[in-house]
Amino acid sequence: MKTKLQIVFISLIVALGGFLFGFDAGIISGVMTYAGPEFDLTEIQVGWVVSSPSFAAMFSMLISGRISDITGRRKLLIFIALLYAVSAILSALAASYEILYIARMIGGFAFGSALVVAPMYIAEISIAENRGKLVSLQQLNIVFGFFAAFLSNYLFNKYNTIDSNFLTDENVWRWMLGIELIPALLYFLLLFFVPKSPRWLYLNDQVSKAKEVLVNIYGHERGELEIKSIEENSSAVKNKIKLKIKDLLKPSLRFILFVGLIVGILQQITGINAVYFYATSIFKQTGIGTDAAFSSGVLLSTISVIFTFVAIYLIDRMGRRPLLLIGTAGISVSLLICAYGFNQATYRLNEKDINQFEFLNSEKLISVADKVYTNDVDFKNEIKTILGTNVYGKNDGAILEAASKMNSTLILIGILGFIACFAFSLGPVMWVLLSELFPLKYRGLAIGSIAFVNSFISSFVQLIFPWELSNLGSSTTFLIYGVFALLGLIFIISKVPETKGKSLEELENILVK
Repeated sequence: MKTKLQIVFISLIVALGGFLFGFDAGIISGVMTYAGPEFDLTEIQVGWVVSSPSFAAMFSMLISGRISDITGRRKLLIFIALLYAVSAILSALAASYEILYIARMIGGFAFGSALVVAPMYIAEISIAENRGKLVSLQQLNIVFGFFAAFLSNYLFNKYNTIDSNFLTDENVWRWMLGIELIPALLYFLLLFFVPKSPRWLYLNDQVSKAKEVLVNIYGHERGELEIKSIEENSSAVKNKIKLKIKDLLKPSLRFILFVGLIVGILQQITGINAVYFYATSIFKQTGIGTDAAFSSGVLLSTISVIFTFVAIYLIDRMGRRPLLLIGTAGISVSLLICAYGFNQATYRLNEKDINQFEFLNSEKLISVADKVYTNDVDFKNEIKTILGTNVYGKNDGAILEAASKMNSTLILIGILGFIACFAFSLGPVMWVLLSELFPLKYRGLAIGSIAFVNSFISSFVQLIFPWELSNLGSSTTFLIYGVFALLGLIFIISKVPETKGKSLEELENILVK
């Protein structure tokens, strides 16, 4: 029991990097509600701020594994935690759009590295019997990070009132970003209590220290067995370090590389991070109001946590392929429901609504009183023309709440269905599948390369999402995501193999031709 608790404790500490990623990704949806208007940002500039961490993560994912081979896993994780703290401070104190962008790039480099190095460390300190569950703690921490962020956003928005002397529209977003400093410092301090990776120690000719770590965690007998296993596989690990990306293009690896790349792209091109990162903006599009939009974000993250537990429970029982099939089918249906709901919406401001607005120049809206708009693009563009982009950005929640006529419940069901289906399929299953598809010799290089592509797609989706909402509209945007999900479903049916119940050696013999 002591051994189990110790390894779980160590893994939870290391996986806190995932929590910080989820927190950073979730917090920005509330931040841009206030920071966007304050800096008078265009849709593209908003996209750059939101997507900048993913952009930086692309490059850190490519190099972090190799850096950790030189410095050690724990040392790099400590540096990553420090970067998180620096990013939180600079983001909260940002005096301009440019500084905010740079600060979030620093955070992106941190979480890109953490997403690669943390699972690597956990796998290297685990034994075969507990490796899968312990590595999955990373994904669980990510969704808990989202939950904490959306809850934080909700509370900050709730207490940001006219009567508040502490929180204002000008500083509330700084507190939203600055609060990330607390878990970042906690992560930094706790990492000093975890041991160095025994595999890294062994490969750097520190055999006695490697044995000491394993014996302290698992006892003498099991520790010796793990050292023997490391010795038997050390040559394969060393060979892996010498590989180049072009080695992945060998004819024998092309099929699994193709499958891995498409699944990696599919995970992001269905718009999951657009929904997470812009959750508050999306919910405001439904006309439920700013306060309800923030509280809906908490509900969204709660659903994500619940269905991640479902994935952990089912993945070894049902298999990878059934979860992908059911989940991707559910994703496509949910996104198409959202597209339909937004397509049926109309927008109209009456004179009574306009007279109740308290913001600058609201009386100018009398010119469009009782005019009916059949899509959100035309409505928002005309309101922006009348009020100015900055005034509209600060008051879009109240304006859309008054003007929108749509089935917001149907759209909420669609979004929550999308989140639930993603959480038990593409979210966790992709990483499990990637770890099983590739032979040991190529695994690290292949996962890092696919993670680079995955992060690139994620940053691109985040970057253009505000532009899509402004120029294509909510309905068309969700329709595009739904079509991508349908195409992905067809691919999974025709190409993705089942890896459940097979050893890695069996899979290598089957898949590597």
